[in-house]
Amino acid sequence: MPSTGKTTKKAPAKKAAAKKSVVTKAPAKKAAPKRPVAKNVAPKRPVKKAPAKKAAPKKPVAKKAPAKPVKKAATLNAAQKVAAAKKLAAAKAKAAAASKLLKEREARAKAAAKDKAAAAKAKAIAAAKAKKERDAKAKVAAKEREVQRKAREKAATEAKKQREVDAKRKAIEAEKQRKIREIERRNQEELKRQERREAEERKRLEALERKMHSKPYADEPEFLEELRRLLLETRSATNDDIVVMESEADEMLVDRERLEYDDEDGSSVASDIQRDQKKDLASLLRLKVDEIDVALARIDDRSYGRCDECYEAISKPRLLAQLPVFMCVSCRASV
Repeated sequence: MPSTGKTTKKAPAKKAAAKKSVVTKAPAKKAAPKRPVAKNVAPKRPVKKAPAKKAAPKKPVAKKAPAKPVKKAATLNAAQKVAAAKKLAAAKAKAAAASKLLKEREARAKAAAKDKAAAAKAKAIAAAKAKKERDAKAKVAAKEREVQRKAREKAATEAKKQREVDAKRKAIEAEKQRKIREIERRNQEELKRQERREAEERKRLEALERKMHSKPYADEPEFLEELRRLLLETRSATNDDIVVMESEADEMLVDRERLEYDDEDGSSVASDIQRDQKKDLASLLRLKVDEIDVALARIDDRSYGRCDECYEAISKPRLLAQLPVFMCVSCRASV
């Protein structure tokens, strides 16, 4: 019986050891509760099967021999030993299974961690690659946007330059057209002024033509006859003066040849000067006679009394005072 007590005492110790081994290693198993591998393995713990194994000490063999207590005790002791051995073996097997399970869990956890690390690494590599691709795409897009911006700026600059060139060309063309219009306007004004001048000149020439052929005293035949009489008298007197002047000049020449003059006192020179003066005066009188003849001819065609410069009528007092006269007082003063 004491052996049975020992066995009974040892068996709980083994169970406690087994339980301790299981309990102490359980936290290590719970180190990775979030991994899917650990969750799949967790339901396969052998702890739940322990009650089925504890039914072995309840065998009915020990209860069938009440007549033989010594044998029964020996048998019971042996059975207890066998049970204890079985329990120990079961505990060892359970501990081994638990250790194996723990190792498998650790291996699976390591594999899962390794896979997770590999996945994280792959994910990080993929993320880095994606980021690199995004950065590359962003750079390409930024480069394209910069190229497009530069192209737009260049197009805008060229368009601005073209607009400036077009505006300058239009301004030049407008200025050219303005100058052409101004030249045409000036030409038109000059043409109009020229036409006015020509019209005025025609009027002046027509008036001058009328004046040149005007007969200011044609309606006064008595006045013209009086002028004719005075001109004829003047012409006769002028001819008489010419004859006298020429005869005196001839006499002076005859006297100079007949008489001997003393050249030392200059008397011959004075005689020559006087004779030349008389000759010049006779020539002037002949010109006056010619003018009187012109005046008489104009009286015949009724045009005498018209100024030869302005073709205006000469006043009657001047016509009567000076014979003959062909210019008015103002025109004679300006000559």
